[in-house]
Amino acid sequence: FHNTMADPSMINKCQANHAEMCAENTTILEQFLKCDQYENCMMCSGFYGRNYGLPICSTCHLFLFSVDLKEDGDEGDNRVYNEKVDSDDSGTEEPGVETDFYASSDIQDREVYHQARRPARHKADRLTERINALTIAREQDALPPGLIDSLPAEVLLIVFKNLDDISLWVAGNVCTRWRQILDCEVSQTQWKHFIQLRWPLFQPQYKIRCWRQVYSQLLLSSPCRYCLESMMLQNTPPIEENSWRHRRLKSELKTLKIDPPEGIQATPLDRHCCHWQASITGPQGSPYEGGLFLLYLQIPQSYPLKPPKVWFITKIFHPNISRHGDVGLDSIHHNWSLALTISKVLISIQSLLTDPYCNVCMEPAIGNLFKYDRNQFDRMARLCTWKFAMHDYVMALHIDHTGL
Repeated sequence: FHNTMADPSMINKCQANHAEMCAENTTILEQFLKCDQYENCMMCSGFYGRNYGLPICSTCHLFLFSVDLKEDGDEGDNRVYNEKVDSDDSGTEEPGVETDFYASSDIQDREVYHQARRPARHKADRLTERINALTIAREQDALPPGLIDSLPAEVLLIVFKNLDDISLWVAGNVCTRWRQILDCEVSQTQWKHFIQLRWPLFQPQYKIRCWRQVYSQLLLSSPCRYCLESMMLQNTPPIEENSWRHRRLKSELKTLKIDPPEGIQATPLDRHCCHWQASITGPQGSPYEGGLFLLYLQIPQSYPLKPPKVWFITKIFHPNISRHGDVGLDSIHHNWSLALTISKVLISIQSLLTDPYCNVCMEPAIGNLFKYDRNQFDRMARLCTWKFAMHDYVMALHIDHTGL
């Protein structure tokens, strides 16, 4: 052992490995601290077009993270389980009648009859069209020189009146002229209203003078703007209400309001309870302490037979949470149970912040950092928490990989 340590070649190799690891850690942190850090889509590497700084381009997001809350499979997937599951701490109400849980023979016969009468679906042409769209690279958009500066203010005002809040914010960052026009047309009260619609659980603890700046920080702290867009109420598709689903969600919402878990809040964003927003306070003693992390939940039509889809809409430095905001939690993917509720899912995610599972990671580089250099991991996670998850207590801070 002493001979090995005295070997200059081994010492140089260890120093080189340490320097390489430090450089990799610095690169990882710089990527998370930058607001528009992704040069290409992490899925297609720019094959389907520009990603505008987001981790996933619009084409990949449409195919991989559909906002359609109806079932992905055939109608047969909507049937309930054949066995009854009951738990004392499930937080659910028992079905009122047996038919809520077990389909009668007459209902099953009618299902078979309607399925037989249903015309066959011809998807071949549509599938071919989609395959062709995915196999042809998109050309980069090229604007004629001087087009932005040549547009009259009257035309711009008409265009701006038909934009949503995210599009208005993006337009304000195109050039100084557009920003000045929007500053005159969009008041601070309107930006405050936009924040209340997008982030209803955001409650600032200090007097805000510029609501547009707060809106900018919240938007830049979100890993995916497409998920923010689909979270809004107007994107809720028309679905057929299920009585069991309705009673279950009503009971869960009542429990969350009367006796919410410590550091957890959740509220539906539409009357069908399809879209929810939740907040998790960083656990004490963890590098996330003091941060307010917002999440977006999609409740499927077949809930509670199928789990909700959960994304973080606040950037977080964690091995089990991807740069897009996906949560690597087994209970909402493969081990879903009727005994689980929205409250229990949020508690599990909060526990995951304290005890990451690094054997299988959404972000392997961060998982390796957690296992082999815990102090550096804590420092990086704390920096990202200060930058992205503390807008309710502190003004926007300029943070780089060397500190504040």
